[in-house]
Amino acid sequence: MTSRDAETVPVEPVGGADAASRRPRRGGRVVVAVLVVLAVIAALLVLVETVGRGIAERNVADSIERSLPEGVEGEVRVQIRGFSALWQAMTGSMDEMVATAPELVVNGVPVDVTVTAYGVPLAEGGTLERGEVVASIDGDAVDEIAASQGITGGLTLGEGTVAYEDETTFLGIPIGFSITAEPEAAGDRVLLRPVAADISAGGGSFDASGLVDRILGGDPVPICVADRLPEGVEVSGIDVEPDLATVRLEASGLPLAEETLATTGTCG
Repeated sequence: MTSRDAETVPVEPVGGADAASRRPRRGGRVVVAVLVVLAVIAALLVLVETVGRGIAERNVADSIERSLPEGVEGEVRVQIRGFSALWQAMTGSMDEMVATAPELVVNGVPVDVTVTAYGVPLAEGGTLERGEVVASIDGDAVDEIAASQGITGGLTLGEGTVAYEDETTFLGIPIGFSITAEPEAAGDRVLLRPVAADISAGGGSFDASGLVDRILGGDPVPICVADRLPEGVEVSGIDVEPDLATVRLEASGLPLAEETLATTGTCG
């Protein structure tokens, strides 16, 4: 018999015809198992991050509430923003933190406060990179604050203006007056630029705007607020509308130490 006449006999893989197909399946199972493990690890990391962030936010909020000065009370909520709170904690500072207190009460006056801090150091005595404060109060609260400062006539909020009304007596004649001014933020002070004035006496009234201009020379009336704010904190904006006044404060490079925050600026 020649080689041409020899029959070719197929040789099956060891283990039978299904062995070859079983090997790829085993490899696929390994890949699936690895993916499942990775998915579980990722889920655990997300869980740890979420829980850790939540715990950190609650701890910071509790710390702020305990540190509120006398006469100030309310619930504070804190949100840590940015990539991974755990990673930020490991680096020693938080990229951005937002504290809100929509129902804060300051000496009986309701105030809506939002504090946004950037580059918050975790070590005691560290320096805050930058901070912004937005505080809003309604018209009734404005009157309460004015009364606490000895302003008994009351204030009326308008579109970008604040009006003050009061009454005095001159030679036994009651004289009422009203002055309307536009408030302007100027760092350590607030500027009040008179725009209108009215005086009433003996049942009549007249426009006294010209008299105010001559007395003040057209210059705004400065009111220093530095002695009411921590040193380094400045007024950056004032928005007034009927029944609502919003004040914005800013600070940069502010040391976060109790003695520093308790030290106010000076009016010179």
